[in-house]
Amino acid sequence: MIVGEDPLARGGLAVLLAGEPGVEVLGQASPGAGTDAAVTGLQPDAVLWDLGVSARPVPEGLGGLPAVVVLAADEGLAAQALSAGARGALPRESGAGRLAAALRAAAQGLVILDESFAGALLRPQPPLTDPLVEPLTPREIEVLQLLAEGLSNKEIGSRLGISESTAKFHVNSILGKLGAQGRTDAVVRAARMGLVLL
Repeated sequence: MIVGEDPLARGGLAVLLAGEPGVEVLGQASPGAGTDAAVTGLQPDAVLWDLGVSARPVPEGLGGLPAVVVLAADEGLAAQALSAGARGALPRESGAGRLAAALRAAAQGLVILDESFAGALLRPQPPLTDPLVEPLTPREIEVLQLLAEGLSNKEIGSRLGISESTAKFHVNSILGKLGAQGRTDAVVRAARMGLVLL
């Protein structure tokens, strides 16, 4: 099924896909209240949704429809559509072969992301907390991992072969460097920064 605001664009997509093996266009619809009813009536395996070129917001709840593959003008719209539940995102200028392959893959439960969007959408996210003012020493990393395991200062000292007061000194240093209010806060911050594995 093809969904999009522009009837000419929908018709063009239908003609483009008509000659592709394994793809049959069951119908077309404009986005809106009737889209769900049209999908329910036709029961397509996949939906090709043309988001157009306008700055109109991406519809919510795309995940409630069968395998939606969106045609997006840029990676921002692609990201919004994927967040709203779309199974795939391709640029609007994609050819018939790519469209057909994406629809078949989406119908099989795969996620599709065009390489032109991948760089922006798969880029590592910045850390959730501010970077450390001063790096942790190797010993502080060891103490931090034991903190994450829930050990007390006495248990940390015993495990590392240091005194309880030295363990307490290291814990206080870690709290200061992480800007944490307490032991639990330190572990949460450290996990967000990738310093410990929980």
